[in-house]
Amino acid sequence: MSIEIILIVAMLAVTYLPRMLPFALASRIRLPMWMQEAMSYVPIAVLTVIIVQTSLFKQDQLQLTLTNPYIWAAFAAFVVARIQAKLFITVLSGLIVFFIAKLML
Repeated sequence: MSIEIILIVAMLAVTYLPRMLPFALASRIRLPMWMQEAMSYVPIAVLTVIIVQTSLFKQDQLQLTLTNPYIWAAFAAFVVARIQAKLFITVLSGLIVFFIAKLML
């Protein structure tokens, strides 16, 4: 067997195994109820970090000005999300406010 084949198989194992093992073992492990409840907050926490970072920081600088269209869009989406629980309407309202703010500012 040539060294190229061995390298490809080794790279496959190094890439595939860390991704496959958690899924393979997940059905056999029972997490405590408090851990399951804590894990339910992970998606919203990650999404919040992504939104805050893209809305408030530009070029590693905090942009808390009224001329930042991302702040207007995030605020509009937050208000719409609090009024009703339809994701499409929330995202659409944020996009519309962003484009209007981008044009006006």
